[in-house]
Amino acid sequence: MPSPRPWPRALVRGAATLRWPALFLLTMAAARLDLRWGTFRQPVTGPLLGLSALTAAVVVLALPFLTRRGPWAVAWPGPAAAVASLGFTTAVHLRAGHGASTAYGALEPVALLIVLAFTARRGAAVPAAVGTAALIAAVVSRPLAVEVREGSVIVAFVSTLIAVAVAGAAVTARLVAADRRRREDRVRLEQRVRLARDLHDYVAHHVTGIVVQAQGAGAVAGKRPDLVPAALRRIEETGAEALVSLRRMVGALRADDPGAPLSPPGGMTAVRALVADFGTAGVSARLVEDGPTEQLPTDVAGVVHRVVMEALTNIRKHAPACRTVTVRVRAGRRHVAVSVDNDGASAPTAPPGYGLTGLRERVTGAGGSLRTGAGSDGTWQVRARLPLSSSLSRADAA
Repeated sequence: MPSPRPWPRALVRGAATLRWPALFLLTMAAARLDLRWGTFRQPVTGPLLGLSALTAAVVVLALPFLTRRGPWAVAWPGPAAAVASLGFTTAVHLRAGHGASTAYGALEPVALLIVLAFTARRGAAVPAAVGTAALIAAVVSRPLAVEVREGSVIVAFVSTLIAVAVAGAAVTARLVAADRRRREDRVRLEQRVRLARDLHDYVAHHVTGIVVQAQGAGAVAGKRPDLVPAALRRIEETGAEALVSLRRMVGALRADDPGAPLSPPGGMTAVRALVADFGTAGVSARLVEDGPTEQLPTDVAGVVHRVVMEALTNIRKHAPACRTVTVRVRAGRRHVAVSVDNDGASAPTAPPGYGLTGLRERVTGAGGSLRTGAGSDGTWQVRARLPLSSSLSRADAA
């Protein structure tokens, strides 16, 4: 399933730029409503309500600067605003017996809800959790400060719904962002693993060939100088192939499509070229194909190519006495079997390297199995078995 395309960066930047002006306009509209309703002109509680609303508004004005300083800077204003609001609520309740009419207002609840959204969305975990609970309590308790009656209970209930909805939306956005970061980290790690495999499979293969050919040219330089120019041309060709592989990988990494392969998958044509190019001085390499190998699915043929490439690379590295190499690819109805044998087997002296480990991961990831070891006839064997797609099975059956 293709991943959804990200929002254009210009649109994201534009939304972020308009966020603060929109919040400030909302705060100013709430303040205008309070001034129109005379919330701050009440004879008993007006000054307290004005100071409480002013404190919450100052916290909102400070949010743009605090968000630049990280999660801990965003987390603490929420609890501070909640404590201040609860303190003013207590003071309003204590003075309510002296003729206070109502503790309702628009500016302070709107400001506290804005602080609540940023605290739950961007604040550090522990202080954000405390601040979220305290802010919800501050928003809900204010309508009940003067008197618990039907109207104040309805306002408190509506405030509860709004505060919980804001907190829930902010926490959901926080979880979605955290999940996105985890998925991005996982994709980045998978891309690094793929790059490491491709670097080993392609570049190391060519570089190993260059080293072996250079050693062979040095060995025959004194006895057969006429063979040196051909060996140098072959080294040049192998180096050019390595550069082409590097350009392909760099080009794929720079591509706009993040799912583009780091290198083009090799098929049976690439397998034939590998075996044909492997025949260095004194080494006989042959490819035996059995069954409809040309009908192998692209992904399966790519894994076959990697198996053969890794096996030939290891022969160059670890079997200098090798004289005969046989590669067999057998395509059946449901599976394809790959085997690479050489007569220069020697007991391994070190644990498997990155190449063999990566190859095993690639084969098992395709649903297959890989086995390496010495055969009963003294050869070193590499065996891989891969399942085929249903399309190949139907074509083979036909």
